[in-house]
Amino acid sequence: MKAQSLLVLLFVLVLASAVAVVFSKHESRTLFVQWQALIKERDRMDIEWGRMQLEQSTWATHGRIERLARKKLDMKIPQAESVVIIRP
Repeated sequence: MKAQSLLVLLFVLVLASAVAVVFSKHESRTLFVQWQALIKERDRMDIEWGRMQLEQSTWATHGRIERLARKKLDMKIPQAESVVIIRP
């Protein structure tokens, strides 16, 4: 009787171990798929960041800023006699 209950216990332990292996493998695959999705998202965001930096550099060019200052704010370069230089 003792050998039979030991055999049943070993069978249950082997079965539990097999279920744990299957669960672990499934969890590993799920995490790998999530990781791949995050890698894709990171790459997409890197591309978008590069585009935004290019757009910012385009909007902030000196020529564009000067053109807008002249057109919208009616600014102009002061005459030489209006310029005051302050030295320390």
